[in-house]
Amino acid sequence: MKHYDIAAFVWPSYTGDEPRTRIFWPEGIGEWQTVKAMTDKGYKGCRWPRIPTWGYVNEADPSVMEMQIDCAVSYGVNVFIYDWYWYDNRPFLENCLNDGFLKAKNNNKMKFCLMWANHNATHLWDKRNSDKDLDTVIWSGVVTPEIFDNICDRTIEKYFSKENYYCIDGCPVYMIFDIDNFLRSFGTSDECKKAIEKFRQKTIDAGFKGLHFQIVHWRNRIFNWLDDSDTQKGVTSSEMYDFLGADSVTSYNWGCSTDFDGDFIDVTDSYMKSITEEQKKLNIPFYPNISVGWDNNVRFNNFVPGVVENNTPESFKAACEKVKDFADESIKNGIMKAPFITINSWNEWTETSYLQPDDLYGYGYLEAIKEVFTEE
Repeated sequence: MKHYDIAAFVWPSYTGDEPRTRIFWPEGIGEWQTVKAMTDKGYKGCRWPRIPTWGYVNEADPSVMEMQIDCAVSYGVNVFIYDWYWYDNRPFLENCLNDGFLKAKNNNKMKFCLMWANHNATHLWDKRNSDKDLDTVIWSGVVTPEIFDNICDRTIEKYFSKENYYCIDGCPVYMIFDIDNFLRSFGTSDECKKAIEKFRQKTIDAGFKGLHFQIVHWRNRIFNWLDDSDTQKGVTSSEMYDFLGADSVTSYNWGCSTDFDGDFIDVTDSYMKSITEEQKKLNIPFYPNISVGWDNNVRFNNFVPGVVENNTPESFKAACEKVKDFADESIKNGIMKAPFITINSWNEWTETSYLQPDDLYGYGYLEAIKEVFTEE
């Protein structure tokens, strides 16, 4: 039996312990406030309200995370990828990781790693304003080279140093969500490359074999937005990854590579076709993703197009099998260096893409993971 590292993204908004979240969710329970407000709006594919089996728990509570860790690993999910934020020169939404997961007595059962979610913060998280204003930037995801240097030091000391930080071939995995904002942080692609190389050297100096620098791949495109003076203006995604020295790419969800709308089976086939073609254009591994679904109308009052329908546990299991086949072939051909598969997600309730049990499908999605990726 082949071992798989099934890595589920964790959206760390389900706590009121972070004071700055009150500007979005004033009730003090994090984004559970938005989840509780969602009702059946009557559009095709709407299957709300949904009630979490475990209740509206505080995921920054270590006892809660102990329960969730036990559940996750029993069904084959053995890595949590924490969405990680840095706004106004300080971390944001770290409580679920620092106070919940890392203080859980059983966290040695589960690996973890970080995805720097360096997108801009807007009113998307505030249902009172999301319909009328998504352009206003509350916090920018762009930093300065000096701030990034501090982030690197802090990440190595606070997270890479943990025995259960997830590595590929002895190198801690560090993922970047928004490659455009990341490039903007350094002014030019050349300076960005230098910053990555410096981060890599810092990681080696800390005693690791190296750094596994992973980028969320947003389809194959051309970097025409760069300044005319940038040496990489007009390059393709593959060329940019090679220039920066990236080690691999993955998807945050299927919307990174296909239109996230329509029947789940059709969207599955479209994603698989897309990443099969995209992998051929890359010189680095594409670690595939499994998405549970998509409907972010939870965050809006008015209807927003783009809803994945019929994402039943049975259809999800079929998708798992197709992604497993892709991974097996990539490993066989020496492309993927680890049996690493990302899942969106552990708890993205407001995007209707979560593995956690609810009153609609119970533990159905987790059962599918277990049946496809584990063996009794």
